[in-house]
Parts: sequence; C-alpha cells; structure tokens
Amino acid sequence: MKFCIIFGSATCRRASRHIAKTQFIPVEGKLCGADSQSDVNTQKSFPTIKASQSETASICSGSLDGVEYSQRKEKGILKMTVPKTLAFCYLSILWQRETITLSDLLRFVEEDHIPYINTFQHFPEEMKLYGRDKGIFAIESWPDYEDIYKKSIEVATFLDLPRFPDVTEDCYLHPNILCMKYLMELNLPDEMHNFTCQVVKMTGIGEVNFLTFDPIAKMAKTVKYDVQAIAIIVVVLKLLFLLDDNLEWSLSNLAEKYNEKNKEDKPWFDFRKWYQVMKKAVDEKKQKWEQARAKYFWKSEKPLYHSSIDKSVVYKRREMVVNLQKQFSTLVDSIPVVVKKGPSSFQFSWTEEDTDRICFHGHSLQGILKRKGQSLTTKNSLYWLSTQKFCKSYCKHVTTYEESNFSLSYQFIINLFSFLLRIKTSLLHAEVSLIEKRLFKTKYSKTKKKSRSKKVRRC
Repeated sequence: MKFCIIFGSATCRRASRHIAKTQFIPVEGKLCGADSQSDVNTQKSFPTIKASQSETASICSGSLDGVEYSQRKEKGILKMTVPKTLAFCYLSILWQRETITLSDLLRFVEEDHIPYINTFQHFPEEMKLYGRDKGIFAIESWPDYEDIYKKSIEVATFLDLPRFPDVTEDCYLHPNILCMKYLMELNLPDEMHNFTCQVVKMTGIGEVNFLTFDPIAKMAKTVKYDVQAIAIIVVVLKLLFLLDDNLEWSLSNLAEKYNEKNKEDKPWFDFRKWYQVMKKAVDEKKQKWEQARAKYFWKSEKPLYHSSIDKSVVYKRREMVVNLQKQFSTLVDSIPVVVKKGPSSFQFSWTEEDTDRICFHGHSLQGILKRKGQSLTTKNSLYWLSTQKFCKSYCKHVTTYEESNFSLSYQFIINLFSFLLRIKTSLLHAEVSLIEKRLFKTKYSKTKKKSRSKKVRRC
C-alpha cells in the first residue's frame, strides 16, 4: 500500500505545496525529496521494510506499511497516523495563514466536513485494505485539541520545516482580529474590542516574533491562537466586571434601571441579561451536540476485512444490517432528512432583527466606565488573579484547576468559552493565567516575595 496523506480540503492541498522546500513522494517506504538525487540521502526517512516470504505470501498480512506499523516504534522514527495527518493539515493551513483555527478544523471533523473517522471509505478501489492495515485507519475517538496541537509541533520538527510566514496585524490569526471575531460570536459589546487591543499591546502577545511559528528554534512551539484570543476576552471581562458573584450583578442592576428610564438612548450592557440569553443558547447548542454524538454511526459503510477469505462473509453481514435498517425504517414514521449545512467559522449568529434573542453588539459600556481626564477607565479598580501557582519546570503552566475554588460567574464563562472551542476548561484557565502573569508582572513578583519571606520566617 502506498504511503498517503489525506487532505480534508483543497486549501490543504494547495498549502502542502508550500509547506516544505521539497515535494515529498514515497519510494520504498522512505519519505524523500523529488527535487534532486542529492536530497535523497539528507532527508529523514522511514525504515525500509524487508518482508519475509512468509509475510508477503500470507493473505492476512496486509500491506508492507501495515507490517511495519505493527512493529515496535524505534527511537527517532515518526510513523504517520490519521491524527498526525490532521496535524499536517493544520500545519498547511498555518503556513498559508488561512482563516481557519485549530478548533475550527477539529469541529469540521466532528461535523463530517473533513474525512477522519473511517477515512478508508474514500480511498479508490485499487487500494485494498485488509489485515494489519486496519490498525492504521481504525479511529474510534474524536481528535483532541491538545493532542493534535502537540502532534503538529512534532511533525514540523521532524520535517525540519523553516520559520513559518509572519503572523502580522492584518493576518486572521492575530489576536486583535480573532478577538473581534469571538466578541461577535459571543454576543458581547463592540466597545470591548478597544480593551482587548490594549491587553494585547500591554502583554506583548501581538508581536510578530511571539506569534510566528518557528520549528527550527531551540524550543519549538506555536501559539494556540484561538485559545489565546478567548483568554484575552476573559481577562477583559474580569477587568470590567470582576466576576466575583457580586460586582457584576450590582452593575447589572444599575444598567437595568438606566435602560428602563432611557429607552430611546443607547442601552447599557446588562451582564445579567447577557448571561440569561447566552445560557439558553448554549444549552440548546450543547443538547444538539450531545445528541449528534450519541447518534453517530461509527460503523463504516465499506467495512475492513482481515483477509480476502473473510471478504465475502463481512460484506454479507453488512448487507444483512442494511436490509434490517430498511425494514425498521418502514415500520417507524418517516423522519425528514436534515440538509447538511456547509462548514462555517461561526457557531452562533446575532442580529438586531432577531426578535427572539437580544443582540448586545451595539450596547454601551458607559455604566461600567468613568472619565479620568481625556481617557475612560473602569469603575472597578479591583482584580483577582486566576492563579498564583505555576509549575517549576520550563513550561511555567498552571498546576491545577478546581472549579469549586472560583466564582460561579467565572465558572460559567470558562465553561461557555471552552464549549465554543471544544477544549477542556483547564486548558482555557491555564491560558488566562499566563496572560494575567504577563499583564500583572509586579503583582506576581510581590506575591512571590511574600511567599519566600514566609518560608524564611518558618525556618
């Protein structure tokens, strides 16, 4: 069986031509360049498989790739898998600087816009898969954000890819643009974008060198662009409303009174009403998502068989299952066929014309701000840090995240935003903490000095 890479879209196919200096073609189990013969010896390669006569003669062995994949992984050898293929697609999108984030890519997989589960169904007939090939393409779980993120760095490092194109302010992946996109999707006021831009500038996370992926660097890492943008919005919400289960509700009372008296003026943003609208919308979306996952049919229409002898048996069983399904469908009332929608970066849409749901895009933050000279500042002068405990290793990530230690408002926002990206709440909380650490450097240094002085006194 030929070594192949499955691309989910035409974009990935175009991007793959630019992702490396050479075009990769399979030759005897090796991944080598097509530009010149001299490149063949310099390229990293997969081990050549010398199959024995018993293996090649056996009808149950499958392809040479299937035999090699079943063997123990050697150190320094990267075997291509379906999740790594998805990571390769993400690298292609990142190289082209397309308007797709990693969370969008994984969501498109869940919505069956990109082949991932049972990908072999889309292979041509001449590519016969059986035996040990099943272990390569048998995927029984949805892709995980953190796993694909790590695999993309692993693949890029293995291929020795050069520095990726710069992520500048006019690029979709820049935090200023992504924050604007997520503010629209989360039904938050447009005026909040000024605060997100200020946070980006003060923390330095909008600089080109910080955002651009460089696989050949000493510590190769890429930015979680979508998670970072959402974390910035969380920080801004804490700056404005504190989110301590107290201040946000008192500010909501003021906004509600003002809006009742001044119905013709621009309404003030009411956090309580926003919470009610978003909770209802997310609960409905989450229920549909859980039902779709529960009803997902994991069995393929084109089943894999272990050998050519089993082929007839497997196809007979499959035909019997299809016939039973048709018989049961005639007994049950006919269900209307749901038209499959095309892929979209937006999961929620909010318009002023929608009478059922309130759109908060045009609402004002005037009730939350106060004028100080020629500038506006927040009435709230307090701020609580999401965490002060980071691991002692190089990564500097947050050690733990327990919901019971945080306010209900903060829990709601973290859960809401995490569902939007289909990520774990701990991952988003860690990103919020890292941004806060950049934003409040002096505050973190003071807490460290206090903790050190306490230890000295105890000694």
